[in-house]
Amino acid sequence: MKNKTKAALVMLALGASAWVVNAQPDPGGPPPDGDRPPRQEDGGPDGPPPGGPGRGRHHPPLIMLALDANRDGIIDSNEIANASAALKTLDKNGDGQLTIEEYLGPKPPGAPADNKHKPPLPPVVKALDVNGDGVIDAAEIANAPTALLKLDKNGDGQLTRDELRPPRPSGEDGPPAGDIAPPPGPPPGEQ
Repeated sequence: MKNKTKAALVMLALGASAWVVNAQPDPGGPPPDGDRPPRQEDGGPDGPPPGGPGRGRHHPPLIMLALDANRDGIIDSNEIANASAALKTLDKNGDGQLTIEEYLGPKPPGAPADNKHKPPLPPVVKALDVNGDGVIDAAEIANAPTALLKLDKNGDGQLTRDELRPPRPSGEDGPPAGDIAPPPGPPPGEQ
């Protein structure tokens, strides 16, 4: 009887320790509550996501980090009103204008040197760079709040993720952003 009790206690202890080990959070994963401290690109200390470039979440352009001061993914009315001042913080050489490197950030390591395969500019840049020359000049910086409000499709005074997202290129799964896919099957009246 003593041996059976000892064996049962050992099995119970092993089972409990296995449960405790499995209940521990994954050291490489997000904290259990889903929140994480800000990373370096968000103004936090812990640098890029684990796994190096191309892994983890997409890094927003510097212009988005500057405009979205509270990092909630929405450029609210206060952030729109302060857009000119936020953009001036990106002017690293102090010449009063923003180049692509200043508002998007440096090219990632391993990116092709040619400009043939560069991604499309975010809608925010297109709205701010009125003359389309790739430089956001002093006049465009000063006019930033007005230019940003042109992206406000629903007129609520703030820019949400859908309003800031570039349209999908054709050929991707689903219709381009804002389009409604036709129903499957032949057109009405044709059978």
